[in-house]
Amino acid sequence: MSDFTAATEPFALFAAWLKEAEASEINDPNGMALATVDPDGLPDVRMVLMKDFDEDGIVFYTNYGSAKGRELLANPKAAVLFHWKSLRRQVRVRGPVEQVTAAEADAYFVTRARHSRLGAWASKQSQPLESRFALEKSVAALAAKYAIGEIPRPEHWSGFRIKPTQIEFWKDGAFRLHDRVVFRRDVPGEGEWSRERLYP
Repeated sequence: MSDFTAATEPFALFAAWLKEAEASEINDPNGMALATVDPDGLPDVRMVLMKDFDEDGIVFYTNYGSAKGRELLANPKAAVLFHWKSLRRQVRVRGPVEQVTAAEADAYFVTRARHSRLGAWASKQSQPLESRFALEKSVAALAAKYAIGEIPRPEHWSGFRIKPTQIEFWKDGAFRLHDRVVFRRDVPGEGEWSRERLYP
């Protein structure tokens, strides 16, 4: 979109920017920095991969026993940032979070590489690990257990959907005169988006 600041809703614009990023970014155009807060209110941030998006929100998957899983189950609100360096653009998304359905998680889990499915069972994500060998031993044992047939999805492994109430688009400008447009709505999935430009 030549003049993204004229967009009247955010999802088509996000889809267009993501498509351009898929053609220009060397690695993981769907990578996003996910921010949560711990029980003390201290922010926590890490990179994750977006696996789906539509007008209902942005979906990613994780071990629910991980730091981010525990933090989101306790305080279901999050923010993410997409940064596409090749395009000199970024998108910020904020909103409440919900768990995806078991059917959605099952459907995505079977698309993962076999070793990634084994890893979902083997990794006690975010917990102390005594050695790399211990992890590899666990993977090997699971590979033997599930040598034949499908690998079921662990109950502790599923997804979250961020339901946006705010989406901001940022594009680099000469002399740091960047273009910024933010879309907001009070209730996720309901009502019209408001839109305004912001100073850089």
